[in-house]
Order: sequence, then structure tokens, then C-alpha cells
Amino acid sequence: MAVRTSPSPSIAIADDELGRRLDPDERLLWSGRPAQGLLLRPSDLFIIPFSLLWCGFAIFWETSVARMNAPGFFLLWGGMFVAIGLYFVVGRFFVDAFQRARTTYAVTDRRVLILSGLWARSARTLALEGLGEIDLRERRDGSATLTFGRDPVGGWTWGGNGWPGSRRTAAPAFEGIADGAAVLRLIQDARRKALKD
Repeated sequence: MAVRTSPSPSIAIADDELGRRLDPDERLLWSGRPAQGLLLRPSDLFIIPFSLLWCGFAIFWETSVARMNAPGFFLLWGGMFVAIGLYFVVGRFFVDAFQRARTTYAVTDRRVLILSGLWARSARTLALEGLGEIDLRERRDGSATLTFGRDPVGGWTWGGNGWPGSRRTAAPAFEGIADGAAVLRLIQDARRKALKD
């Protein structure tokens, strides 16, 4: 059973990269990609109001300093906080979408793989025999997230659409995939077979 999306140049590149990472006798059972485009997560219930407050205060500070003709250091200092605020209000969504566009998930007869990375490519590998708890969360739009192991803070991380690279601190996951229940069954079947061998 393989759930695949329609071919595009980026998927073809990801498939080539995935093929290079498999052992010669390893069998690919499934590959997929996370949901594409802009995405809201439960953690945004906290991050969005916080980022709006941060950015609003930073802009207020910057305009106050400019009106008072304060030394340039204060303008630079405030400008740094405005830039961080604008990133959290708007920029992080585009960075997250770009990162998900460069992410591929795979299940083989031996392991689960997550290929990702903004600038440098990285591969997270989990052996089927060592997989512990797998959490399935389905959304109303039909997409699902499979989390392997426990998230350090129950899913409320700055990862995903927070700071670049911060998702690495969260539990590995197949985020925003189609037909998550079928993929979970496939992983469980492959794990049972791997444990028997």
C-alpha cells in the first residue's frame, strides 16, 4: 500500500534523495509529504497573541525613540526587537511552509525516515523494532499527524512554525499527512513483521 501525491519536480527530487538513502535490500512501503502551504497549529493559540504584543511594543518603543532623537544605539536595539516581532507575526509561517515543502516521510520494512532541512538536508531515522508509542491525531480537514514517542511538552512547542530548526527538539512526527490511520496500520504491520524476523 503506497499513498503518494501527484508528481512534481520537488517530489521527484525528494524521491531521488530517498532512494539514495535506502539500503540495497530495503523495501519502501510508503512515502508522503506534509500538508503544504500556510498552516496553523494548536501552539498558535499562545504564539499569535504573544507575537502581536511583542511586535506592538517593539514598534511603540522604536517610534518613541525616533521621536526623541535618541542615540543610534537605541534605534538599533529596538530595530532588532521589531525584526524578531515581525518574524513571529508573519515570517515564521513562510519559513515553516518552505521547510514543509522540503520534507519527505517514508516507511520501509526496517525503519521510519523523515528527510528535512531548510538549508542543509538531514535524515531522522527510527528503527521499527524500537518504535514505542505512536500517537495519531486527525484533523477535520482529513489530514493527520503521527507522533513517534512523547512530545516533550505535550505538543505545545515553538517547533514547526516557530523558530527555524526548533522542531528538532520535538518528538519526530509525520505531520499533516493524508490517510493517517492507514499509514499507522501499515507501520504497525511492518513493526510486527520486523519483530518476528
